[in-house]
Amino acid sequence: MKSISFIFVLLALLTANNFIYAQDNRPNIIMIIADDIGYEDLGSYGNEIAVTPVTDRIATEGIKFSNFFLTTSSCSPSRSSIISGRYPHNTGAAELHTEMPEQILTFPELLKEAGYFTGQSGKWHMGPTPRKGFDLIYDKKPQIGDGGEDYWVPLLKERPKDKPFFLWLAALDAHRPWGENEFSGAHNPEDVNVPPFLANAVATKKDLANYYDEITRFDHYIGLVEEELERQGQLENTIIFILSDNGRPFPRSKTRLIDSGIKSPLLVKWPKGLKAGLKVDALVSSIDLAPTFLDLAGVEPPGNFQGKSFLTVLKNPYMPFRNYVFAEHNWHDQEAHERMVRTKDYLYIKNNRSQYANPGPADSNASDSYADLKKLRDQGKLNPAQADIFVSPRPNEEFYRIDGDAFQLLNRATATEGKEELDLLRKALELWSIETDDSVPQNLTQDWYDIETGKALDIIRERGEMPGGSNALITTEKGPF
Repeated sequence: MKSISFIFVLLALLTANNFIYAQDNRPNIIMIIADDIGYEDLGSYGNEIAVTPVTDRIATEGIKFSNFFLTTSSCSPSRSSIISGRYPHNTGAAELHTEMPEQILTFPELLKEAGYFTGQSGKWHMGPTPRKGFDLIYDKKPQIGDGGEDYWVPLLKERPKDKPFFLWLAALDAHRPWGENEFSGAHNPEDVNVPPFLANAVATKKDLANYYDEITRFDHYIGLVEEELERQGQLENTIIFILSDNGRPFPRSKTRLIDSGIKSPLLVKWPKGLKAGLKVDALVSSIDLAPTFLDLAGVEPPGNFQGKSFLTVLKNPYMPFRNYVFAEHNWHDQEAHERMVRTKDYLYIKNNRSQYANPGPADSNASDSYADLKKLRDQGKLNPAQADIFVSPRPNEEFYRIDGDAFQLLNRATATEGKEELDLLRKALELWSIETDDSVPQNLTQDWYDIETGKALDIIRERGEMPGGSNALITTEKGPF
């Protein structure tokens, strides 16, 4: 009789535990990150020709951030910063292709420990170390497809059904080189609006149209993820974050610390937990993503995370959040050391390698858009905005007023107007450098690519490798840059 009673008690306990586990109502979290898509290149952010129906809809069903900034405009350092919640120079992986040290804690590890299933699919680009936080990974070509999105839905299907989940879904779109896809030709080059810092030329317009075609593919696969979430009955309790790792792969965008390089779209949708159709003007940094994900999961962010949760902003979009955001430019194909601080109204850059021009990464320098600018240069026809990428030496300081200067074309660092704001940003950047133990090493990684052509220098051809031990010729990315 006692044994029968014990069995009933045991069954009751097991049933209760299973019930509690089944009632885990913590939200599922999906981060969808694009590769080289600028904040201005989605329809929801005012682009008049971008074919992005899915993200346009999500912007009306969720929350759109208008002041979300990355900590760098460089692929792998940006991702390492996001996954660790730390500034690039504090991750041990401040330069392109550099692997993060094993001791750097990442948020997927903490989510996994807290009972979340964690999966990653698509572009990785951070070396093997941070993957210890993921249960399942799909990142190899050709399996993941030309745009990197082919295994987003299969990963969602393969997840265990008894756990909340976090998915890191990363596209290769819209990284160069362009390739044929089902959306090729979706954008007519003649309709493309060319920014003032690029050449208004046929080849540049075609280059931009091809870029937009890849953005459309990225947008399409986000819709497929939503459809699968709906089929599984998980859409209502899944919070989706959509962002990019850096600006578009064109001159005066990617690797730059102005808005065209470090400002990213950020769309957030959570039907069960957030109001729809709202806009957030608060300043938010990409280092704030990691603590926000943990906050959503009920996990206390560790002290070594430098960001802070913006869950309160998601709940109340009109709340202020940050006074400043900071970003940095370290080695990305060419020697560099720049630091930036931005408020809603002003942007300040300190250049510690001002003797060098700042044209952009090697893939951009090998593009038709860059070739068109070189033609104008050789003909003596560059306007001041177009000439910026060729200037050498560059100013030690750049200071921009955002209002009326959306592209940051007018450097006010030597102007008498705005001296008080300039001094304030100088002091803020200096304090940030001290607090984050930043430094300017005497010897930095030198150029590995020719600025004029974007081609590898002889030192690469001889060694066949990139900084951090990555091989420039063997890569799972669309390109090594």
